[in-house]
Amino acid sequence: MKMILRLVKPYWKTLTVSLTFKSVGALADLFLPWLIAYMIDIEIPLLKTSGSENLMSLYMLGGLMVLIAFMGLYLNVAANRKAEYIAANAVEGLRHDLFKRIETLSANQVDQLTRPSLISRMTTDTYNMYNATAVMQRLGVRAPVLLLGGILMSLLLDPVLTLIMVAMLPLIIIIVYFYSKKGIPLYKKTQASVDKLVRKLREYVSGARVVRALSMSDYENEKFEEANQKTVSSELKATITMSKINPMMNAVMNVGLVFVLVVGAYRINQGNTQIGQIMAFVTYFTIILNAMMSITRVFVISSRATASAERIDEVLNMPIDMKDGYLDIIRDPNKPHIEFKNVSFSYNQKESNIKNISFSLKQGQTLGIIGATGSGKTTLINLLMRFYDVDEGEIKIFGKNIVNLKQNALRSKIGVVFQNDLIFADSIYGNIQFNRNQITNDDIKNATEVAQAEFIYDKKEDMNYQMAQRGMNLSGGQKQRILIARAVAGKPDIMILDDASSALDYQTDMKMRKSLKQILKDTTMIIIAQRISSLKDSDLILLIDNGEIVAKGTHEELMQTSKMYQEIAYYQLGGVSS
Repeated sequence: MKMILRLVKPYWKTLTVSLTFKSVGALADLFLPWLIAYMIDIEIPLLKTSGSENLMSLYMLGGLMVLIAFMGLYLNVAANRKAEYIAANAVEGLRHDLFKRIETLSANQVDQLTRPSLISRMTTDTYNMYNATAVMQRLGVRAPVLLLGGILMSLLLDPVLTLIMVAMLPLIIIIVYFYSKKGIPLYKKTQASVDKLVRKLREYVSGARVVRALSMSDYENEKFEEANQKTVSSELKATITMSKINPMMNAVMNVGLVFVLVVGAYRINQGNTQIGQIMAFVTYFTIILNAMMSITRVFVISSRATASAERIDEVLNMPIDMKDGYLDIIRDPNKPHIEFKNVSFSYNQKESNIKNISFSLKQGQTLGIIGATGSGKTTLINLLMRFYDVDEGEIKIFGKNIVNLKQNALRSKIGVVFQNDLIFADSIYGNIQFNRNQITNDDIKNATEVAQAEFIYDKKEDMNYQMAQRGMNLSGGQKQRILIARAVAGKPDIMILDDASSALDYQTDMKMRKSLKQILKDTTMIIIAQRISSLKDSDLILLIDNGEIVAKGTHEELMQTSKMYQEIAYYQLGGVSS
């Protein structure tokens, strides 16, 4: 409820009009049964006793009832439209705030929440909030007005019968409260199951080719069906629990209606009430019953929305665990461009992923990093780009700790091609330019030449060629060259290639590295690769194993001093040392 109030607050003027229309429309519906009772008990007997054939009073009364009915219809429709308008715009703002907050989460926080869960919160949970915001406006006002107004009108008609009806309400309130309290935790479990289903779906969609290539479609179907069944089971459990409210409430109200009819018949026989009043009373009883059912629906939807609101608030209220710096990057030729000093880090705070890493690079130098899978190579890049903060030690850019540097200033100076980078469903031009206004067409042309991406111009639409999601209509080597071109186009001060040439043949890889040296002379390069041929010309090579530097130096030095490096070179280069 707090989140809904927060969402609709900016639209209070429209909301006031909407709620006024809704209230007046509900009141119009309440007057109709009273007018019917008046017609049956007073107007019609009056015509019979007077013997008059002038039916003008009946026509006028009927016309008034039609007018009230149409007025109620118009006001309710207008109020519903305004309610949908407010809900749509309010949740649009919520999605924007949630997306903006997700963008500012640290990598560690994203790991904790998980990406499938964030997707689910952005989609399913925000839709639940939209549904609840709209329903609360449509039924959250109309239902209480009909309920209280129905009781008041019934009280005016016959206080004795009203007491019978009111006596049923505490029992109904207890039923609604009890099952709503049970429903909220169940809806939370349902959303958690949806998170797992989304994760499984993402895995299958991303790895569809691998699944088919290994003939594992049946296995994946079984795993998806398992996640699907768990989601259905959680949904059913929550829905079945909440679905008990309406039948139990109907039973209570129907028992009350039986008592009302029995007592009403007795009172008519005693002359204490009239037939029209009983008819109106039964109508009011039906209105009250429907109002209670609407309130129950509001409770069911709000229970689901409460679970979603808590999940959304968990993201929105997450503390900033990685504070932005306040310094800009100022070049200082007397200090190393990049310096790691005794850096240690752990993802889970239990076992170290890298330990006591130290090295420095001058501007324009090239660092090569080689090591077994999982040895911590990419972790060094994550720390340099400040996706995570170090546990121990310092990382410096021109002598300043990156913790004190503005994150945008730091990352804007870095061009990076990650190990599993992303091609967007856009044109080749859009993927390389990437909405960076400072990048000109000449920059893009030079970048494609450096990346050896001449294949672009062989296509009919060249730069306007539309790529499928994740670049599925390109080969692995073509994707890597476009990603390299994207990084080069920004003319970065630091260029990071994380296994970015693994899909390139040796000749293309050699040409690309040669072009990088020529075009980006003052750019400090960090190359992570499994092939020594990609690192041979580096000014410094780090051999990483189990998160530690086991050897460092130039290619020639390592060939003389490191047995592990010699073994890698022997198998890759046939024992050739230069």
